[in-house]
Amino acid sequence: MKLHPQAQYEALQAARAWYASAEGQQGSQRRAGIEGTLSQGVRAFGLRRTRYWGVAKTHVQHVAIAAAINLDRMVAWLDERPRAQTRPSRFAALAPANALHPGEAAA
Repeated sequence: MKLHPQAQYEALQAARAWYASAEGQQGSQRRAGIEGTLSQGVRAFGLRRTRYWGVAKTHVQHVAIAAAINLDRMVAWLDERPRAQTRPSRFAALAPANALHPGEAAA
């Protein structure tokens, strides 16, 4: 257990209160959406790899990738493909296996 100095403790409590508020939850949802878009760009469209050295050509490539992401999302919407579910953590994945026999200990 670690005790933080009072200033750090108060800042931490203020941050937790903000994240628990409606404004904080809305900001968190917006952030999750942005991170999902970046993840899709990196995984499906190679956003981290650039073919060019110049800033202007790299910008054009990023704009093209953004257009491709939008097009991919429109096609998915028209095909009525459901959105992917987030993966559970490895620990959470163990929970259903133990829920079947709650009284038994692991072998």
